[in-house]
Amino acid sequence: MAEIIFQSNGDAKKFFQLLLKYLDLDSDNQVILLDEDRHIVRVIDSETSICYLDQVKEAFYEFIIKVKRDDWFREILKEHYYYEDDEEQQQILDVIYSILEGEREDLFALLKKTNEEPRIKEAINQVFQENISLSFDSFAKFRLKSYFSVLEGYVEISIDEYIMEQEYQMFVQTLRDFLLNRQPRMDLLHLLVDEEITFYTEEWEEVKRGELVKMIDRKLLFNHPIYVDSVSIAPLLSIAPNTILLYTKNPEEPLVRTIKNIFEERVEIHSFQTFCKKIGWDINKIVSDNGA
Repeated sequence: MAEIIFQSNGDAKKFFQLLLKYLDLDSDNQVILLDEDRHIVRVIDSETSICYLDQVKEAFYEFIIKVKRDDWFREILKEHYYYEDDEEQQQILDVIYSILEGEREDLFALLKKTNEEPRIKEAINQVFQENISLSFDSFAKFRLKSYFSVLEGYVEISIDEYIMEQEYQMFVQTLRDFLLNRQPRMDLLHLLVDEEITFYTEEWEEVKRGELVKMIDRKLLFNHPIYVDSVSIAPLLSIAPNTILLYTKNPEEPLVRTIKNIFEERVEIHSFQTFCKKIGWDINKIVSDNGA
């Protein structure tokens, strides 16, 4: 019925195992055979095997978009961008798959809309007729060019994000190091992160902007002028409180995340409603005013 020829024995074995799963057969069956010496998977011509054609196509499709996709991502990383370290490749792949799985809508929006699934299936339908002999690598080279362009787009976006994340982690670690030998100027600080960031003492007295500016360590701004925000991060680092009670409507906000990453166990996250109760604000009035 059909034979699929691979360049590597590893690919032949992977496809063979995938076919067995799709066709619900064991390795001793007489329908699907693996020629390990020649890297060939054969579907033996019989009345039974003809019924399996659709499942063979489905298995071939899954082999492309799941099994081989990972290999191709790594190949692009290595040959186009010179990422040869396995651990680095895996970290970038983690970003790629977070996009593919819908966890990074911000990054997905940067990619051009594509509809490769029907194209791949159409290419498979065109070549999978009865009594075919197919080279998988030739099929990939000539039939999947547009798909490879899509994969390259994912890699490019993910590398940019990976580099930014590495820079961010270095930035966070530098500021953690700054804190190590810093003497706290307050034991406890209340911090409201809303449309603006507001500092309060342990006694709930607001620390005015002018006071915060006076507290800022000038060496901090001189050494890290690009990364350190003089409104939030610089005052916090200069005060270096032992405990920060942070109140926010959105715990996933980037600034909240950064403060948490820098100060680690010193930070306790609380809701905006908790802040309102503590300071005596009428939360219902605030919601009503915002709505108006």
